[in-house]
Amino acid sequence: MASTRRALAGLATIVTAAAGLSVAAAGPAGAAESGSWRAYGNTNPITSSASTWRCAGSKTVSTSVVAQVCAVRSPGGGSVQGAVIVRNNRSSLYSMTAAMDLYTSSGTALGVWACASSGVGANSWSVCFGRTLAQAGPVNSVGRANDTSLGMSPSV
Repeated sequence: MASTRRALAGLATIVTAAAGLSVAAAGPAGAAESGSWRAYGNTNPITSSASTWRCAGSKTVSTSVVAQVCAVRSPGGGSVQGAVIVRNNRSSLYSMTAAMDLYTSSGTALGVWACASSGVGANSWSVCFGRTLAQAGPVNSVGRANDTSLGMSPSV
């Protein structure tokens, strides 16, 4: 499990093509699934949600831009997903890529997701979500935003 988690820490060796497109490679386990970005504007995604979020501490990605990786559990408790939250405190758009995994407490890999480059609006929140999965047991997530390791979330 540790080597797989380290592979994610190096995951998303993000390659930017001349056309400005981003591709993420997940190392020996294969390609990451596509995640999806959701813009929240000036609404905090954690406090505005009925889901339970367990997040690692915020990391500075760039001047006035912070991100954190989270494991999220649905209000009913039967579904989970990984997420990377980005807060852009700049007065201009900021380009961001993100990736995360999801693991059970016993070390079973549930998946790896990557969100292609997207603009996070000025003074706003955006979240890169992995696919929602049925999982009743505890999970945690390791993530990256651009070239910054976000560490590991607590279990949810």
